Amino acid sequence: KVAGVQISSSAAGAGGAARVILRGTKSLTKDDNALYVIDGVPMFTVYSGSTSNGIMNDQPGTNSVADLNPEDIESMTVLTGPSAAALYGSSAANGVILITTKKGAEGATHVTYSNSTSFSKPFVMPKFQNTYGNAFGSSFSWGEKLAASSGYDPADFFNTGVSEINSVTMTTGSEKNQFYASVATTNSSGILPNNDYNRYNFTFRTTNKFAKDKLTLDAGAQYIIQDNKNMVGSGQYFSPLPALYLFPRGEDFNEVRMFERWDESRNIMTQFWEQKFSTDLSMQNPYWVMYRMQNELKKRRYMFNASLRWDITDWINVTGRVSIDNSDQDTYEKRYAGTRTTWTETSTKGYYGHTKQSDRSTYADVLLSINKTVIDDRMSIQANIGASINDQVEDAAYLKGGLEKIPNFFAYNNIGVNMSKRNELKWHDQTQSVFGSLELGWDHWLYLTVTGRNDWASQLAFTDGVSYFYPSVGMSVVFNELFDLPKEISLLKLRGSWAEVASAPTRYLTRLQLAYNEQSNQYLMPDTHYDLNLHPENTRSYEVGLNARFFGNSLHFDATYYRSNTFHQTFTVPASSSSGYKSNIVQTGNIQNEGIELALGYSHEWGKLDFSTNVTYSYNKNKIIELADGAIDPLTGTQIDMPELVKASEYGQLGGPALILTKGGSMGDLYTNKKLLVNPNGYVRVENLPDGERNYIGSLLPKCNLGWTGSLSHSGVRLDWTVAARIGGLVVSDTQAFLDEYGVSEASAAARDRGYVMVSDKQVDPQSYYSAVTAAAGSFYTYDATNVRLADLSLSYTFPRKWFRNKLGMTVAFTAKNLWMIYCKAPFDPEGTSAVTDNFYQGLDYFQMPSLRQLGFSVKLAF
Repeated sequence: KVAGVQISSSAAGAGGAARVILRGTKSLTKDDNALYVIDGVPMFTVYSGSTSNGIMNDQPGTNSVADLNPEDIESMTVLTGPSAAALYGSSAANGVILITTKKGAEGATHVTYSNSTSFSKPFVMPKFQNTYGNAFGSSFSWGEKLAASSGYDPADFFNTGVSEINSVTMTTGSEKNQFYASVATTNSSGILPNNDYNRYNFTFRTTNKFAKDKLTLDAGAQYIIQDNKNMVGSGQYFSPLPALYLFPRGEDFNEVRMFERWDESRNIMTQFWEQKFSTDLSMQNPYWVMYRMQNELKKRRYMFNASLRWDITDWINVTGRVSIDNSDQDTYEKRYAGTRTTWTETSTKGYYGHTKQSDRSTYADVLLSINKTVIDDRMSIQANIGASINDQVEDAAYLKGGLEKIPNFFAYNNIGVNMSKRNELKWHDQTQSVFGSLELGWDHWLYLTVTGRNDWASQLAFTDGVSYFYPSVGMSVVFNELFDLPKEISLLKLRGSWAEVASAPTRYLTRLQLAYNEQSNQYLMPDTHYDLNLHPENTRSYEVGLNARFFGNSLHFDATYYRSNTFHQTFTVPASSSSGYKSNIVQTGNIQNEGIELALGYSHEWGKLDFSTNVTYSYNKNKIIELADGAIDPLTGTQIDMPELVKASEYGQLGGPALILTKGGSMGDLYTNKKLLVNPNGYVRVENLPDGERNYIGSLLPKCNLGWTGSLSHSGVRLDWTVAARIGGLVVSDTQAFLDEYGVSEASAAARDRGYVMVSDKQVDPQSYYSAVTAAAGSFYTYDATNVRLADLSLSYTFPRKWFRNKLGMTVAFTAKNLWMIYCKAPFDPEGTSAVTDNFYQGLDYFQMPSLRQLGFSVKLAF
C-alpha cells in the first residue's frame, strides 16, 4: 500500500513476526527492520523464540509490535526515509513506522465490541504425486506404478487454522478529562496439530487538563499475557515437514497416525516410526514431532507511559515523557523418551530445557516546542529542542539437557550433569541524546527544515569516539502558493532533503575483544589502543520529490528519487598469520541503495457512490561500492586483501549456490560452480567447474514492487482490495530438490509417465537425472521470484443506525488474505520468510511452512 516498503510474512503463522524493509537492505551485520514509534516513543523491539536459520531452525517466535492490540491503533504513518532520525534516534536509519494509539474523547460514554474470526489453509503447497510407490525396503518412491492411487496427500496432515480476536473498548470524557480502556483476547490454533497462539491485552489511558488548562497529563498502561506452543518456521530437525512430504508413497500413512506405542520393557509410550519410513534427514514421526517434542513460550509484558505538557504561552510549550516497557518470558523445551537421542543429548529418557529472559527498557525525554508566526504572519517558525535517554537491559539464563533418572519427568533436578548445558547472558545498552529541529516557512510557499542530533552510546565506551553527531536539511517549494497556476492544479510541491544518520556498532567490540591471540590464549584488551578508532555505522542519503494534486485533490501523484550510502560496516577479517591473531575487526565498506517511489491515486464521489484507488511502484537498486579490500589492518598496519565476502558458501543444502558479496555486486548475489554433463549413452552427472570458476546466476533482491489498492462504497456497502506484485529476484527451493530426489514430486511422476527427461537433445532416464541434479540444488532449483497476488479483499456492510433507534452502530464484513495467487512460478510463496532478522537468509525454502490463505468475517458493534 505504501511505495518503498517490502514486507515478508513469517512462516511461523499466527503471532509470527514480520520482516519490514524500507528502501532496501543496508547493513552487513545489523537488523534492517524498520523502527516502530508508538505515540512518539521508539519501541524497544524484542524478538522471542529462535533466530537460527536453515537446517537447525527450531521454534520461531514473535516481536514486540506483534503484541499490540489492533483495536488500540488509531492510525499508522510510514516514513520511508531517514529524515526522522533527529527525533527518534539512530534506529530511524531504516525508516520509521509511526503508530498513534487511541485515547479518550470528550462526550458521552461509547463502548464498542468487535469480533474477528478467520480460518486458514495452506496457500502455496508443493505439487506431489501419489501414483508411483516405493520398492520393497526402500524409502524412495522410485518404484513401480501403483495399481491404484495411494490417496496420500500431505495436505491432509494440516488442520484448518482458526484465529479469533475479541475486543471491547470504552471511551468517555469531559472537556478536561478523558478516559480510554480496552480488553482484547486473541486465540489461534495453527494449521499444524498442537500449535497454538494466545494473547490477552489490557490497556488504560487517561488525559487530564488542569492549572487553567496550562498543564496536560497523558498517562497509560498496558499489560500483555502471551503464550505460544509449537510454532514451526522451517528446518529439518524440529519440523514435521520432511517426514510428511517425503513419506514413501507405497506405504500406508495410517500406520503412523498412532504415533506412539507401549514399550513393555521400558514401561512407557515410545515413538512409532519404522526404518522403512526412512530416518534420513533425521526424520521422525510427524505427529511425534508436534506432540512429543514440545516447545512453549510464555511471556508477560507491561508498559507504562506518561507525559506532562506545559503550555507556557499559546506558541511555546514544554513536554516531558517517560516510558517503561518490560517483559519476562519463559521458554520450555520438552522432548519425550523415544525421541531420537541426537536431540536428547544421548539420553534415552528425554530432554528438558528452561530459558528465562527478562527485558527492561526505559525511555525518557524532555522537549521544548515553539510554533510562532512573525513579520505580519508571513514567516512561520517551528522549533524543537530536546534531550533523551534510552536505557535497555536484557538478562537471560538457561539450563537444558538430557533426563537422567525418571523418563519424561521435566524438571531441573532430573537433568543429568554430564548431559547438561547452561549459560547466562546479560547486556546493558544506553544512549543519551540531545537534538533539535527548526522549520522556517515563508509566505506559505517556501519551507526550510534543519535538524541535528548528538548521541552518546554505551557501545562506544572506552573508545575515542563515544559521541557522534548527525544532521539533516530539507527544503520544499509550493508552486501553487507562489504562482497563479490553473485551477485544476490543487497542489504542486517540489521537495528535497539530505540527511545523515549514525548508529553505534554492535556491542562487545570494545571492552571485550577485537582479536584473539592463539599463542597466548588471551584477548587483546583496550589498553593496546588499536581499538579506539571505532566509528558508528552511518548512512548518508538524499532525496528529491514531487507532490501534485489535481481537480480539487481528486487526483494525486507523488514521485521520489533517493540515494543512500551506508559506511563503516563492521567486518571480521583474517589477521596475518605472523601476528598470532585469529581474526580482527575493521570498519569500512559502502553499501548503496538507489531507487524511485511512485504513487498515483484517484478518488471521487458520485452521490452515494464513493470510489478511490491508488497504484504504487517501488524500484530499488542495491550496490556494493566498497568492501574491506584495501582497508588497513589495525594490528599490522598493512592493507587487507579481501575483495569479496562469502556470506554463505552453500546457500541451503544439497550443494546450494554461494551467496558472495563483491565490489560492484549486490547484497543478494548468488553464484554456482556446478555444471551438468551428459554422455552419448544418456548418463548424466554433475561436476564442479575448474578451481576458482563460478557463474553468477542472479540476485535474491527484487527489481521492483507494485501495489494496487481500491475502495468502492455505496449506501453502507464497501468493497476494498489490494493487489501486490513483486517483479524479479531469485529464490531457491531445497524442498523441491528433496521431493524430486525422493520421487514424490509431481514433476518426477510426469517424467516417468513420459519415460525420459530431455537434456541437451538427449533422452535421460528420470531417476538418473533427478539423482544427479538434486546434488546441486542451487544450480537447478532456483526460480524467478516474480509473483502477483490478490493480497487483501474485504466486503463490509454498515447497517443504518436508525434501524436501531440510533442506539447502535453495526458493521459486518467478509475478509480474505492471500485469496488468489495470480502468477507465481516458484514452488513456494516467495514472500514468506523463516528468518525475520537476517539480511541474507531470504528467499530460501528448506522445508519452510507454507504461507496461509485466510478467509474470515468480522462484526463490530458500537454503543
